[in-house]
Amino acid sequence: MDFVHLLRYHLSLLRRSVCDLPQRRKAIGTMSLESEIHRGVASYYTQKIREHGATARGVDWNSEASQTLRFEQLLRVANGAAEFSLNEIGCGYGALVDHLRRGGSKFRYHGVDLSADMVAAAQVRHGEAPGVSFAVGAAPDAARDYCVASGIFNVRLETSDADWLSYVLATLDTMHQYSVLGFAFNALTLYSDADRMRPDLYYADPLRLFDHCKRFHSRNVALLHDYGLYEFTILVRKNVP
Repeated sequence: MDFVHLLRYHLSLLRRSVCDLPQRRKAIGTMSLESEIHRGVASYYTQKIREHGATARGVDWNSEASQTLRFEQLLRVANGAAEFSLNEIGCGYGALVDHLRRGGSKFRYHGVDLSADMVAAAQVRHGEAPGVSFAVGAAPDAARDYCVASGIFNVRLETSDADWLSYVLATLDTMHQYSVLGFAFNALTLYSDADRMRPDLYYADPLRLFDHCKRFHSRNVALLHDYGLYEFTILVRKNVP
C-alpha cells in the first residue's frame, strides 16, 4: 500500500471514529463494559505483582530501563516545570514517584490503581511521604495539573478491539477531566511487527488517537513515535496560548 492509499485509509478510520464515538460511549455505560474490564485488568496485574514483586516485571514491563524511558516521554507534557501536581492512573507500585524524585522537581502526586495489591505495595514503598498519596480505583479524587498513564491500554485480554477502543476513549475523557494543564499516555502501536504481536494485547492506531485528542481535548497535541519501543506516546497540552 503506497503512502497516498495509506493516508486515505487512516483518514477513513478517523472519520468513522468521530461518527461512532457517541454510540461507543453509550455502550460502555449500558453494558457495564468498564466494570468487566476493570475486574479482568485488576486480576491480571494482581497476579503479576504477586509473581514478581515491586519490580518492572511486576507491572508487566521487560526492564526498568524501558519503564524509565516511558516515564521520560510522559513527563514531557510538563515542559520541564520546576513544580507541579500530578495524577497517575494505573500507578502500580509507585515507580513514577521514584523517577520524579530523581528528577529533582517539586511535585504533589496522587496515584490510583485497580489492583489493591499494587496500591498496598506503593504505600509500603513510599510510606507517609509528604505530598504523595495512593488509592484503589479507576479515577483520581480531584483534578491536578497533569494526569499520566503508562501501559494501561495494553492488556485487553479477551475484550474485542471495538470494545477496548471504547474503553480507551472513555479513559482519555477521564484523564482530560482530572487534569488542568494537560495529560499524557502511551499505547502499543499498530505499526508493530506482525510476528511480535500477541492476541491478548491491544495495538492502537496512533493517528486515530491523535485525531481524537485534537478534536475533543486540545489543539496542542504531540505524537511521539521515535523512542525505540513498539509503542507511542501522546501529549495533550491544555490552556496553551
